[in-house]
Amino acid sequence: MLKGIEMKTVIVEKQVVVPNKVVCVGRNYVAHIHELGNEVPDEMVLFIKPNSAIAEELSSSHRCDELHYEAELSFLFRNGRFDAVAVGLDLTKRGVQSKLKEKGLPWERSKAFDGSALFSEFVPLPSEALGELGLRLYIDGEVIQEGNISLMIYSPDVILQEVQTFMTLNDGDIVMTGTPSGVGKVQAGSQFEAQVTAGEEVIVSTQWVAK
Repeated sequence: MLKGIEMKTVIVEKQVVVPNKVVCVGRNYVAHIHELGNEVPDEMVLFIKPNSAIAEELSSSHRCDELHYEAELSFLFRNGRFDAVAVGLDLTKRGVQSKLKEKGLPWERSKAFDGSALFSEFVPLPSEALGELGLRLYIDGEVIQEGNISLMIYSPDVILQEVQTFMTLNDGDIVMTGTPSGVGKVQAGSQFEAQVTAGEEVIVSTQWVAK
């Protein structure tokens, strides 16, 4: 850790952990690909958010750009594997992203800004129901996003293998595995509740009020 730089943290089983980076998978749910008018990619779409992207407060804008929410199953890497799960919000400057995509430019300005990644507490992966993991996002009490591993193009195991073909993951790094359909604009004052489910059971839940 560099002197004078405060690194962002997450909570893993009640302990504070400092992720080095957040690796994100884009276009991993077919319905979400279609809702944004994109094509199904020939290979896995990956991008990175730095540690400074991690935040505790949900903002509706950043430097006058409106933000859109994307709820995602998020896995913590430790001891050579994914060993904890949370629900995360990948915040996106959709207008900025669209302009970058039109020009064939990288997405960092629309995806990697400070405050663009929020997480619930990370909890241990269920030993028997990994394939049944899913997420729900409620906004003002209404289910807006819902999805599970069975709807992913690339499963968490496949994602981990692909990332490790070209990048070292450090203990504490986070991998966000893509968002189901239902993304939209963050409205100031809206109440968000995000859950990780294992079958019918909610294994972790968190709430934010958009600022």
